Amino acid sequence: MNNLKTLKKTKKILIATNNKGKFKEIKALLPKNIKYFSPKYFDMKEPIENGKTFQENAKIKSLYGSRKSKLVCISDDSGIEISALNNRPGIFSARWAGKTKNFDIAIKKVFKKLKKINKLNSKAKFVCCLSIAFPDGKSKEFVGKINGRISFPAKGKKGFGYDPIFLPAKHKKTFGQLSLKNKQRLSHRYKAFSKIKKYFKFS
Repeated sequence: MNNLKTLKKTKKILIATNNKGKFKEIKALLPKNIKYFSPKYFDMKEPIENGKTFQENAKIKSLYGSRKSKLVCISDDSGIEISALNNRPGIFSARWAGKTKNFDIAIKKVFKKLKKINKLNSKAKFVCCLSIAFPDGKSKEFVGKINGRISFPAKGKKGFGYDPIFLPAKHKKTFGQLSLKNKQRLSHRYKAFSKIKKYFKFS
């Protein structure tokens, strides 16, 4: 597959997420001279994510978004894997936040489960799969990971999701305490995007 020319020429990209924090992070990684859209602009419903991996779910979203919008589409499927919980919540990370996507609920759920087994500082990792899909129905997926551990109490109002309880390895601040610029330098999402850049020679 070689969609390099399509990618170089594109002036519009759909970022297939209604999560404002995730949209902001992905947009910050991409070229400034492109116009970005969210699914709400096209009044798109979210597709059913019935994949068993981050890669499968990211691909479902990017292909769906590209087909509906007729644009190049970048989607993200990401989550946190907590060692002491057998790598849960994993692909169900957002679902642990409930229908309202309230991550305070999800964080309390993590605390309750880890406290029960006395492993509040469990090892953990954030995983991100970015999928880039084209109107011709082809896609390519890229995975990035960052290791760390769970840290309670939650700290920081920056970022989103599980950021306030994730302490990246060899760092003293949670993702919730880091500025977007500093988080981008080491995040799972940045690592996945670096692979996109390398693959497509995308600058």
